[in-house]
Amino acid sequence: MLTIKTGPFNDQKPGTSGLRKKVTRFQTPGYLENFVQSIFDVAEDLRGGTLVLGGDGRYYNDVAIQTILSIAAANGVAKSIVGQGGLFSTPAISNIIRKYKAQGGIVLSASHNPGGPNGDFGIKFNGQNGGPASEAMTNAIFETSKIITHYKTLQAEDIDLSELGIFTLGDMVVEIIDPVKDYAELMESLFDFAAIKDWTADNHSLCFDAMHAITGPYAKAILKDTLGAPDKALMNCTPLPDFGGHHPDPNPIYAKDLFDKMMLPDGPDFGAASDGDGDRNIILGRGGFVSPSDSVAVLAANAHLVPAYKAGLTGVARSMPTSAALDRVAQKLGIAHFETPTGWKFFGNLLDAGRISLCGEESAGTSSDHVREKDGLWAVLMWLNILAVRRQSVKEIMLAHWQEYGRNFYARHDYEAVETEKANAVMAHLRAQVSDLAGKGFGSEVVKFADSFTYHDPIDGSVSENQGLRVGFESGSRFVMRLSGTGTVGATLRLYIERYVQGPAGLEEDHTAVLEPILQIAKEISDIEALTGREHASLVT
Repeated sequence: MLTIKTGPFNDQKPGTSGLRKKVTRFQTPGYLENFVQSIFDVAEDLRGGTLVLGGDGRYYNDVAIQTILSIAAANGVAKSIVGQGGLFSTPAISNIIRKYKAQGGIVLSASHNPGGPNGDFGIKFNGQNGGPASEAMTNAIFETSKIITHYKTLQAEDIDLSELGIFTLGDMVVEIIDPVKDYAELMESLFDFAAIKDWTADNHSLCFDAMHAITGPYAKAILKDTLGAPDKALMNCTPLPDFGGHHPDPNPIYAKDLFDKMMLPDGPDFGAASDGDGDRNIILGRGGFVSPSDSVAVLAANAHLVPAYKAGLTGVARSMPTSAALDRVAQKLGIAHFETPTGWKFFGNLLDAGRISLCGEESAGTSSDHVREKDGLWAVLMWLNILAVRRQSVKEIMLAHWQEYGRNFYARHDYEAVETEKANAVMAHLRAQVSDLAGKGFGSEVVKFADSFTYHDPIDGSVSENQGLRVGFESGSRFVMRLSGTGTVGATLRLYIERYVQGPAGLEEDHTAVLEPILQIAKEISDIEALTGREHASLVT
């Protein structure tokens, strides 16, 4: 064992669960090692305990795993469970931590960000519940990283990650397991696979795009081998270090081939995609795209049709920027609903306490109490199970939902790679106005409230301030502005626009036209175009 002197680093953003930087930054000598040693310095339960380790297979994944194993062995970890080839989807890691009662896990991924030598890499720590580490722990890791003076490592031959089996690294046991098997078994315990298989066999077609990312092997094992989907139903299912040169973000821009296929008059009945590490999803029907906000609402309204949730939901939760469509379902079902900051760790407390069964966020993350992470393939299987029971098309299900609950028209406008000073200026300009906006009229809209969202955690009593700026109108419409921490260059401003329409609303309505009045009010109040120098958003979803 070696103790190597090193200096501190200060790249982690306080309150975030890990690091997401360019690969070249992680290749800086001592950089990855500093952060990993900080984890072991803080997560003392790992000494003598079990660590789960794996990632989405992006460039540098294999190198990072060997480094982490050496540091884990030097810090007294008794056992490391690693996915074969170093692969694990993020929800699969959560499941393994929970199933095998590990003391934590290290997830290697930059989620939906691009990969390759010039792309992004990421690392985060998940706690014993299988979810992202608590804010207290992530802050402790951050503070430790600022004062670290050395890291411990074991000099030894690399472990062959391609072979299943049990190996040793110093005094540490390393078990290489099939990354798909346990997750597939969990999915089969939740869903009516027989009904889905019958639906697939009954002249219904589906298409799943794994985007050359981690869900490819999971989709092959579950959708093809178990549920009978043909080979042609699966797209880009071989994980590649650079994701085939593409951006593994399941949206209309980066999953264009899937969207084009689904818009054909004779396209598949159901389409879906997942992202780099398998925690996000996108859902489509022939001729239409289901917004993530609508998707989580539909899943909640129909959860009783799925075996694992047939007894009903205890409650639901959504992130603050997500549309209020889920709230309307909860109100009709008579169950609790919670509005949390963005970040899956906030759902974790509610899930652990049994206060909610299902949760979701507008950025295509949806899941339930089966794990403590977003789960893209789980959401796909939820939809397939519902389709198999209702025997309606995606379009018919959406129309019926809007008929019953009304429709929350919704869009997100991303201003990406904005100079940090300009992005901060937009937030400061809007923040300065929030206390004076209530009661002001903008055309037919009157401001009901405006605030900087503060969350009081009902479980641990913690308070999270400045989680985004909200402006709500008497009509039930609103807009939200927040800075996102998922980029690696500059800052990303996210502007969320929502307008509620009661009664029947169809796919034929002009979504852009319905939202345009709220969008113009948001631009006027925030002055986003003048302050950023941008005439329009980089991406609208």
